[in-house]
Amino acid sequence: MPTISHLPPGAGVGFKPQHFDDIVEDCGRVDFIEVHAENYMGDGGLPHARLGQLRQRTALSVHGVGLSIGGAQALDESHLQRLARLCDRYEPHSVSEHLAWSTHDGAWFGDLLPLPYSDTALARTAAHVDRVQEVLQRRVLIENPSTYVELRGSALEESHFMAELSRRSGCGLLLDLNNVVVSCRNRGTEPIEYLRGFALERVGEVHLAGHSVQPLGEGGTLRIDDHGSPVGDEAWALLAWLTAQRGPLP
Repeated sequence: MPTISHLPPGAGVGFKPQHFDDIVEDCGRVDFIEVHAENYMGDGGLPHARLGQLRQRTALSVHGVGLSIGGAQALDESHLQRLARLCDRYEPHSVSEHLAWSTHDGAWFGDLLPLPYSDTALARTAAHVDRVQEVLQRRVLIENPSTYVELRGSALEESHFMAELSRRSGCGLLLDLNNVVVSCRNRGTEPIEYLRGFALERVGEVHLAGHSVQPLGEGGTLRIDDHGSPVGDEAWALLAWLTAQRGPLP
């Protein structure tokens, strides 16, 4: 397998169409772009025309949201083949997916749902990652999720689950620092302690995003990973700590 990530150790953006003209005019404004794989699984059209131009100018990260890699059933092979064709077409510097599931018995739930951190789920997810890497012929990164509940049957800590998943499958890890804040604060644990237990040497890319805080009854709150809020101070502080430990990362 190749190295964990070929992305440059700088700052990228999640590409949106309104960014296109600015990036084409001055590609030096970002070190790479990231796109959702499922937005480019058609054969042509304006999205591909734009992505083709951008790929000639800057590094590319392909981030999937639909493989359901933590699901209880076998992977959707047709979806996986579409992802493989996309990667063959653009040769991205990095490919990643979420530690989550979103399909079952042919139903699509439209969300990234949590899985129990059990030995059974670990073995199944590692087998799914193996299959993805076999088809793509490249190492992939798996992202830590944002969670709102803990599932019964979770005998392993999330960070240990991800470290063991990486060890068994050879995959790298995508560390979403906002997800760390959201999940830890919702569960009443400390984000910095989570990072201290994370396999930092396996991290090939870092995500920064924002979240909202929703009030609950009796004075409690719930953090929601809404992708529509500014990056919070706590996530920036975690990035500073991570950079001190690992040096610059994509």
